Amino acid sequence: MSMKNVTLITQPSYITIDNGFVKLTISKPQGLVTAVKYAGVENILDLKSNELNRGYWDINWNLPGGHNRYQLLRGSEYTVINYSDNHLEVSFKSTYNPSIRGTRLLPLTFDIRYIVKSRVSGFYCYTICERFDNCPAFDLAQTRMVFTLHRDRFHYMAITDEKQRVMPMPDDLLPGRGKQLIVPESVLLVNPINPDLKGEVDDKYQYSMDNKDGGVHGWISSNPIIGFWIIFPSQEFRNGGPTKQNLTVHTGPACLAMFHGSHYIGNEMNARFEQGETWRKVLGPVFVYLNSTSDVSNAYNLWLDAKKQRLIQESLWPYDFANSQYYLTDKERGSVSGRLFVQDRFISSSLLPAKSAFIGLSAARTEGSWQLESKGYQFWVNTDSDGNFTIKNVVPGIYGLHGWIPGFVGDYLKQELITISQGSEIQMGNITYAPPRDGPTIWEIGFPDRTAQDYYVPDVNPMYVNKLFLNSPEKFRQYGLWDRYTDVNPKYDQVFTIGVSDPKKDWFFAHVDRRIGEKYVPTTWEIRFSLKSVTVGTYKLRLAIASATRSDLEVHVNEMNAEQLVFQVTNLGADNTVCRHGIHGLYRLFSTDISSTLLVNGDNCIFLTQARGGDSLCGILYDYLRLEAPPT
Repeated sequence: MSMKNVTLITQPSYITIDNGFVKLTISKPQGLVTAVKYAGVENILDLKSNELNRGYWDINWNLPGGHNRYQLLRGSEYTVINYSDNHLEVSFKSTYNPSIRGTRLLPLTFDIRYIVKSRVSGFYCYTICERFDNCPAFDLAQTRMVFTLHRDRFHYMAITDEKQRVMPMPDDLLPGRGKQLIVPESVLLVNPINPDLKGEVDDKYQYSMDNKDGGVHGWISSNPIIGFWIIFPSQEFRNGGPTKQNLTVHTGPACLAMFHGSHYIGNEMNARFEQGETWRKVLGPVFVYLNSTSDVSNAYNLWLDAKKQRLIQESLWPYDFANSQYYLTDKERGSVSGRLFVQDRFISSSLLPAKSAFIGLSAARTEGSWQLESKGYQFWVNTDSDGNFTIKNVVPGIYGLHGWIPGFVGDYLKQELITISQGSEIQMGNITYAPPRDGPTIWEIGFPDRTAQDYYVPDVNPMYVNKLFLNSPEKFRQYGLWDRYTDVNPKYDQVFTIGVSDPKKDWFFAHVDRRIGEKYVPTTWEIRFSLKSVTVGTYKLRLAIASATRSDLEVHVNEMNAEQLVFQVTNLGADNTVCRHGIHGLYRLFSTDISSTLLVNGDNCIFLTQARGGDSLCGILYDYLRLEAPPT
């Protein structure tokens, strides 16, 4: 193909942008992508969908205390920002006007941008969100960009090397072809168009990914063979940090770019803005990459090529071609470097390098609250084997330095805030995290990595299988595993004996209710252990929680009465991790004192009670449990 300059054709209600590889049609002044021409196909977006629902930005928001509102983001002012032979950037802006009355008016100014470059097989998308001092209070729950692809062409999705499959058709989710299960998003395919999918369960949450594990996902079409990929060159503009889980693709066929969202955590992480609170954030750019092949045997190579393209885009970040004063280039950013150690005298008398730790900058000011931070940018890296780290390309601002280390409980937060300015290269030197610890370990269950993946995850009920997750390390993605607890423990609840039981076989991954007939009843798990001699003083129980949903947790020692109750929390969590087929959500750490007077020489028992009944989908996912002896 000969190289072609970028061309722009303006019509009354549309613009078309063509660079010889891809041709975009965008509504004017709304900024909706209505057509993408590529590889000889006039439009790879879904022709059966309304033009409003093909390529669009949307938002979920509410006034304080009000109901959730869904809204398409549509511009009212079209502008050409930059136009040359090899580069075009266009803007579709909507400015908040306080003189317009009405409670349904979104109190946000947004500027949707598209960039097309010559010799690039794809296009870039981003939005600048702004609030000025005349804006009323509101809560921002979700912001995303969605592409609905041609349903008769795109059937195969890919989000990792292992997670790829042929997907159902949109009509398969409708009555007659699909049966909705107790989780609204879960549909049992009873008469799908593709008979090979009969008997499987489809649910968009089964294809969620952690921010840290994502970066590229998409679809491959047939006849012709085209790949459509969304690439995140950076995660800095997404809320919730590296462990935040987001949707990627789902039956539609839909391809999503999630920027703000509350999935797997709940409304706690909504961005809440006060009356007159100013704010600005650039969401993106993300890169929509297109590739193709004429040889069906090379279809998988489109995925491999997309992964390579992700690395290319990451190497280009921050881009030098986004034409906004609010999108900062590398020269306008700063960096911070240092070395992280762990201090735990019951493991080592010396400082330990924090190997493969997660360390990052966030506007959050308290330990662990980076998980809920949704207004600012976050910048995260992994330390090397010696604990060294460098966080590059940080937008100037005031940040807390946060971290967490696999193998250790709790969250690190440096006491002093860090100010990043343009061009700054801050050297932190050696910093030390001392995880919560009072005394030596008597026993521990699990491995502290903020997930429940080291525990027993049952096989799926054959009635509700998703074949993608058979014999998969992510078998927790299967539907209905909450009921498998009852199948494993039909009469009595789980008993775990220290030194005898195996967490991978004997500790169910989710502490849920047990089904008796049509009812769900509270459950009490037992941890049995022996003490040769009780030390006078205060023992400490560490409960690291990987996720919780509507849970009432009670902890008793040796007897289940008021005197032996050592810990209680009610209505814990809104993660919905159990019903959304996850293995973690919002991480929490509880530390509970246990008086030595409650323990005896010989056999002891700690009772963990999920005290809420009548809720099939409530549950606690434990990350790690540890009992410590009194300090020595």
